Amino acid sequence: MQKLLRISICSLLSIACFSSTTVHAAEEKLNIAPHASSAILMEADTGTILYEKNANEKLPPASITKVMTLLLIMEAIDRGELKLTDKVRASEHAASMGGSQIFLQPGEEMTVEDMIKGIAIASGNDASVAMAEHIGGTEEAFVAKMNERAKQLGMKNTHFVNANGLPAENHYSSAMDIAIMSRELLKHEIITKFTGIYQDYLRKESANPFWLVNTNRLVRFYEGVDGLKTGFTSQARYCLTATAKRNNMRVIAVVLGEPDTKTRNSEVTSMFNYAFNHYQVFPVYKKGDVIKELMVDKGLLPKVNVITTQSVSLLTKKGETPDMYEKQIVLKPTLKAPVKNSDVVGHIFIRTKDGKEVSRVELYPAKTIAQAGFWEILKRTTRDVLISYQ
Repeated sequence: MQKLLRISICSLLSIACFSSTTVHAAEEKLNIAPHASSAILMEADTGTILYEKNANEKLPPASITKVMTLLLIMEAIDRGELKLTDKVRASEHAASMGGSQIFLQPGEEMTVEDMIKGIAIASGNDASVAMAEHIGGTEEAFVAKMNERAKQLGMKNTHFVNANGLPAENHYSSAMDIAIMSRELLKHEIITKFTGIYQDYLRKESANPFWLVNTNRLVRFYEGVDGLKTGFTSQARYCLTATAKRNNMRVIAVVLGEPDTKTRNSEVTSMFNYAFNHYQVFPVYKKGDVIKELMVDKGLLPKVNVITTQSVSLLTKKGETPDMYEKQIVLKPTLKAPVKNSDVVGHIFIRTKDGKEVSRVELYPAKTIAQAGFWEILKRTTRDVLISYQ
């Protein structure tokens, strides 16, 4: 029996990869973010880098830090540890934060949903710390989770000291790492329902509702922008990780160290224009699509679906056709219980006609399958024997 089940399919499809690739053509001569200390432009589904400038330089990220804070919040919601309707109480420490804030009072309670709005729209430092304490117990414990998640994502030039990005020694990131965590956050589709809001209110039932206006003005003034996060300190200068979607194509633009908001928004606009004018995306798989079913040896369930855990797309330059690629699906023939839904059980490889690998995507079981007990295995074996004699 072969070690791997190989299914080769010549196709007009190319697939998103977890690791980023770079387009090395005209963008090397581009200068679409001349005033930024560092910048990167990434297509979100494939992770392909369309443009970069000093992308791995360690710089203060200011409030863009909150992208990781929001990511951990979203992941806690996905795991069922947190609900949007849960109440969060602000501590003295959280309420003491300066800078951008929603003016939480010590002991004040807000729902997780309103706290997320306060972070995503108004960049509330107090709301960020309140959520960090609610999830981690202390801000320090939450920051440890932030750094652990950064390592898991391959963010090599990042170290967090706090949950909100207020100036602190040894608190840094890079445009590349910010694009990576922004891409991961965007896998939680609910996030743009918050980051894409231009204005809203908190404490709506009170005599003095608090007006929220998105610090990312591109949400209102550039078609397709629905996030993500601005940042400013005197050290970091004006920073932004922004995302826009048009015609099935989502891109992420990150700029750090811009001289002012007008220049920051102008250069991000130029990056978006370049992406949408020169590239196109063909959807291939939706998040959660079933690729194949695999047998699970000694599993509590005998079979499990193998799925994509992210949307999968083909990225080409405008005018190109997607029939230059071959798709190959490589899966394990069977799985042995226990099987975790975080186990990689196969890959989809994309190669050019001459065999050069362009990208790959990891495939996962749709659910965790526990190992069956002795009596379950005996019962199943007996049933199979009886069926074979019928």
